[in-house]
Amino acid sequence: MKWKVCGLRDNIADVVALQPDYIGFIFYAKSPRFVGKNIVLPKIANSKVKRVGVFVNESMDFVHNTLLNYQLDYAQLHGNESPKYCEELKGKGVKIIKAFQVDEAFDFGGLKEYESVTDYFLFDTKTKQYGGSGKSFDWQVLKKYSMGKKYFLSGGISIDNIDDLSGLDLSKVHALDVNSKFEVSPGLKNVATLEKLKERIAGFNKNKIIKE
Repeated sequence: MKWKVCGLRDNIADVVALQPDYIGFIFYAKSPRFVGKNIVLPKIANSKVKRVGVFVNESMDFVHNTLLNYQLDYAQLHGNESPKYCEELKGKGVKIIKAFQVDEAFDFGGLKEYESVTDYFLFDTKTKQYGGSGKSFDWQVLKKYSMGKKYFLSGGISIDNIDDLSGLDLSKVHALDVNSKFEVSPGLKNVATLEKLKERIAGFNKNKIIKE
């Protein structure tokens, strides 16, 4: 199981030093973690750290050009992007993480049409916002997910509730996606808490949970 730190802006290099598998930058102007129009992303010596751009209902040209300009590895689509949109964007060589807002009534059957046009799914908590709410959904709902495609799990994951993941089929979880619960303020991450997260994930990967 891998891990991703999303909503980066202010102490990027410190987070990269922890060597997460993915780091995320939000290109959605209404987000408190919006990177801004002129952000300069640092060079990453460790090529294993993949860069993800997060977009909400943007034009295909904007997404594609942003990935090229900032040398991003994935586009995370967090809005209402259609399967056709994903198909066309993927046709441009873009790797896609498609996010879905989940609650108890979520119909996983509706994901079938996205399966062939995305690289990963991402499951986040259903709110009026487009992610970053700090709220978690009932992860037991994920037991209804029967597709083969692995997913990112997001939405209110914290040091306090991460042990609850032990009840899931973790073979389907590609990565944990953390954000607001690991911040000092929007865009500024708490490195010490992220270090604890890294230890916990290592524990999961050894089929045991490290207790504090």
